[in-house]
Amino acid sequence: MIGKDSLGMENGNCEKSANITVGAEPAVSAAMFATGVVGNVLALVVLAAHRRDSRNKASLFHILVSGLIVCDLLGTVLISPMVLAAYSTGRSLRDLGLCRCCAFAMAFFGLTSMLILLAMALERCLSIGCPYLYRRHASKRCGLLAIPAFCAFSGLFCCLPLLGIGQVAQYCPGTWCFIRMWGRPLSLQHRVYSLSYAVLLKLLIVSTLLCNVSVIVNLCRMYQKQRTRRCSRSVHPGGGDRRPPPAEEVDHLILLAIVTVTFVACSVPLTVRAYIGAIYEEQSHNHYADLQALRCLSFNPIIDPWVFIILNTSKVKKTLSRILC
Repeated sequence: MIGKDSLGMENGNCEKSANITVGAEPAVSAAMFATGVVGNVLALVVLAAHRRDSRNKASLFHILVSGLIVCDLLGTVLISPMVLAAYSTGRSLRDLGLCRCCAFAMAFFGLTSMLILLAMALERCLSIGCPYLYRRHASKRCGLLAIPAFCAFSGLFCCLPLLGIGQVAQYCPGTWCFIRMWGRPLSLQHRVYSLSYAVLLKLLIVSTLLCNVSVIVNLCRMYQKQRTRRCSRSVHPGGGDRRPPPAEEVDHLILLAIVTVTFVACSVPLTVRAYIGAIYEEQSHNHYADLQALRCLSFNPIIDPWVFIILNTSKVKKTLSRILC
């Protein structure tokens, strides 16, 4: 995705530059690309192995996880080659004619991933908090329909700049493009669009956090009850419920909690930059801070699959089981 570059000036505006900033290096971008591809492919292999196990039927949650991993993989595979092409030629994306494509891809895959993550959090929230409603209405078909719906919504929203509503801009060092986040010279409709994207990200972040907090609270209550029952059985052996604690729910909770933390850490900077860009004058806009915010966002599809892979190793599962169960 986007690597570390020597920008030379903190507030440099590369919007109309035909060449990338002098001193920009592709090493980190290439490393992030390789790490992202390998991580997502391995995560898909782990998921496939999980499904082949006769004891593990494909659930709605795993369908959503698969959708998230595929989305992250496609985003990495489609965006990184454009960035690396700019580095290899020394020409900016604008000069290569790839600026609009890069801006659309970054906005589309970022928004789609966030929508899928919210769906994962909502699925766990309903599964734990409203089990009867969940069993009656939730199914694998919901996931198979939800993911294309998210893609369609994200595609329509992110293609608006191509139709004249909103603008895209090239950012330093000339190796990436995104929705234009500084708004004073823009017309009202363009400024409203950039703010709409920021507001949408904020709503997704808050909604995901609320769902995950609800899951954590409900699971903590469940475990407290089960520990009380185990203590009761130790005093009165032979009585009480002998069902083991729901280890799968713990796995899902840990995965959601870690992915949500990385999701918030990677997404909030971009949201903040969009708000700041719409308020302050262009002359005082910090384009280097925009670059840092995009770097944060680009780490998300790299971290997610490795979290999934690590949490699915047997040693990690056993350790977490001992701690939480």
